[in-house]
Amino acid sequence: MKLTTPSPLEKIATIEILNSVPHGVIILDAELRILEINSFMEVLTGFANSNARGVYVDYILRSNIDNNGRKFREVLESVECLSVAGDIITQHHKKISVHFTVSPLMVDSGTPGGLLVFIEDISAQESFDRKRRSNDGVQDILGLSPKMQEMFELIPVLAHTDASVLITGETGTGKDMFAEAIHNTSKRSRHPFIKVNCGALPEALLESELFGHAKGAFTGAVKDKPGLFRLAQNGTIFLTEIGDLPLSLQVKLLSVLDDKEFFPVGGVKKVKVNIRIIAATHRPLRQLVKLGEFREDLFYRLNVLRMHLPPLREREGDIRLLLDHFIRQFSVPLKKPIKGFSKKSIEILTDYRYPGNVRELRNIVEYAVNICQEKKIHEESLPKYLFSPQTDPEDVTMEEQRPVETVSLPQTIQSVGKTDTSPVLVSDGWGAVEKEMILDAMRKTGGNRSRAARILGWGRTTLWRKLNRYGLN
Repeated sequence: MKLTTPSPLEKIATIEILNSVPHGVIILDAELRILEINSFMEVLTGFANSNARGVYVDYILRSNIDNNGRKFREVLESVECLSVAGDIITQHHKKISVHFTVSPLMVDSGTPGGLLVFIEDISAQESFDRKRRSNDGVQDILGLSPKMQEMFELIPVLAHTDASVLITGETGTGKDMFAEAIHNTSKRSRHPFIKVNCGALPEALLESELFGHAKGAFTGAVKDKPGLFRLAQNGTIFLTEIGDLPLSLQVKLLSVLDDKEFFPVGGVKKVKVNIRIIAATHRPLRQLVKLGEFREDLFYRLNVLRMHLPPLREREGDIRLLLDHFIRQFSVPLKKPIKGFSKKSIEILTDYRYPGNVRELRNIVEYAVNICQEKKIHEESLPKYLFSPQTDPEDVTMEEQRPVETVSLPQTIQSVGKTDTSPVLVSDGWGAVEKEMILDAMRKTGGNRSRAARILGWGRTTLWRKLNRYGLN
């Protein structure tokens, strides 16, 4: 890099370029006096550029890596770049972990005429690393693959803001663990982390659980109930399976996101909350928006920050890592001296596609450890379904490829969904029977889901979930 005397216009352009860099930048002359610092460096140290010009660098940049400019002078003498981690003390006496990159600036004579110093704030990453080593649950997320390393690097970035986060990924990929990791790394970590499964409760009960209710709001409401949003005050509320949230509650959630306040069920006074919302789903929300099953405005309000977790089949090398971890986890409590897997078992387990991802792998190892009576787990101790032909999780189900047989519904089933004994086409046991029951109920009600759910004896949320499961939407 050449160091020449810039014109006024060049100097303005240089300052603009420096200010656009998202790290601290200092330009020094050969005497280690400051020529320029950028705006990021002003914020980092607390010193203004106008006050720093002409001042020796060690008066502004108080660091543990440099004693009276010794390291910087070594760069000038050796003309070799320096890259090292350290920390600085700001004007307000705050210690910040940073990474220094120091490069010589060459003049026309070919000798160094100054230094260019880049300073990257790594305090967020270090904070995350410390919490991963502590007992906060983050250390339970295992992965050495490049895709998982990207996820780990994203956690401190998402933790340093209060914006909504949408975590997507297939079932069993660890969405709840990453949500808790973001919370534990954030400034809200001392406050509650509350998890809510939006598909686990009927609509009326879910509303009361989330927003609370006033005394007398309905039969059995003998006293005020605060609700999970109020219990999560100053913390994080994690809405898993957000795609299953009923439309009526989606409107209310949107109000919470926009205004940070809501009415409890049966209440007349608004409740204000200070919370962060993290949502997760394994379902394609964009498609649900097109189908009218999910509000578009809520989707964009939740999708401010996005984390998409990779499926296990795309995490190169992580299967072996997880196998070793789970075998220790399950064999120690059972006091079984199991040392690992046989070569054949490893081949079977690494070739499997894992539609249930890490959760499925964990269950497989738990089953094998309980069954195994030897020092190594052989294929005989693995679940039998692993040896069946597999369908890629991204492909259509095998139901379309199986032969169709004709059966009659048992009387108990007929009484729920049918009133005659006409045969139905069944391709996959109970699943096909249940699908036919749903179709029959929907025909009788002209497509009215609420009435169809009552005929079937289900809640509306249950019917909606099964409609999606069988592709009937």
